Amino acid sequence: MSIGTYLKRGQIYFFSAVVSLMILLASCTKTSPIGEKVKEPFSGSKWESSGRYFRAKGKGDSSDENIAKNKADLQAKKELAQQVQTRMKVVTDQYLHENETNSGSEINDKFQTLIREVTNTTIADLRKTGEEKYVNAEGKYTVFLAYEIHKRDMYRFMKRQAKLDAKLNEAERKAIEDVIDEELKRVEALGEGE
Repeated sequence: MSIGTYLKRGQIYFFSAVVSLMILLASCTKTSPIGEKVKEPFSGSKWESSGRYFRAKGKGDSSDENIAKNKADLQAKKELAQQVQTRMKVVTDQYLHENETNSGSEINDKFQTLIREVTNTTIADLRKTGEEKYVNAEGKYTVFLAYEIHKRDMYRFMKRQAKLDAKLNEAERKAIEDVIDEELKRVEALGEGE
């Protein structure tokens, strides 16, 4: 064999080694087709609703720090309100089904109105449990907020509001208080440890 043949074989081997190395490196840095997993602040079970607490998180971003914070605040409070409304809808439906009340849909409508009114007001027991603020190189702010409401306090507040609601007759008020009392019993049965 001539020297030229050895050189050609050497070049082929060298080229094959380079290509193999490139494939190996590409496979090491390959990402998932759905993207990279991102862990945001306030993630995990400690920040999720439980048997005793309604919890919510909000995220807001803007080039204005206050706007970013307001967006995060609004998102978290909206999520809390939705959780309360959903839970109370389920509980009310169960109560009406179990008690087969003749005016069930009327009580349900009034209860849902009460829940909307309660969640649209400022709730005294709303506690901010976390806040983190970031700013990137372009000056864009991202704010994360976390809130919680103790369910026991929320239900007691709802019960007080039901007692004060002049639009409810005595039967409707009693049915709503019974629903809330059942939820209070359930929450208090969980005890103080979480």
